[in-house]
Amino acid sequence: MTHLRGLFRVLLVFAIGSLWSLAAGVAPILFFTQPNRHLAGELAGRMFRIETYLCVAVALIALALPGRTRFGWWYLVAILLSINEWVLRPRMELARVHGVASGLSFGAWHGVSAILYLVACAAAVLLVWKDDLR
Repeated sequence: MTHLRGLFRVLLVFAIGSLWSLAAGVAPILFFTQPNRHLAGELAGRMFRIETYLCVAVALIALALPGRTRFGWWYLVAILLSINEWVLRPRMELARVHGVASGLSFGAWHGVSAILYLVACAAAVLLVWKDDLR
């Protein structure tokens, strides 16, 4: 169990760091440096997808640990990113292609997605702030 706990801590630190670096650095730099905004969006989308899988995997590992109820903030992160990936992303894609999906434009769906992602980032910070993770 100690190896699983150690693996969890390392992956959790990696996931929280990549969660924040993707939002605060990588994605904005892509759009700033890449003249093709569609390509920048595709690349950012792929990175957000990888981030979702990483965070869900870390949440599944947390479920296998004793004291799994301590990781509620992380479960929220995984749920929000899952909603972003499997509920909002298809609507964003439809809106990008057709101009509107479920009554909202691509920009509106993107805004909702960005808010969910930022709430997930805040939940990750709350996990670290409120717990010593031992």
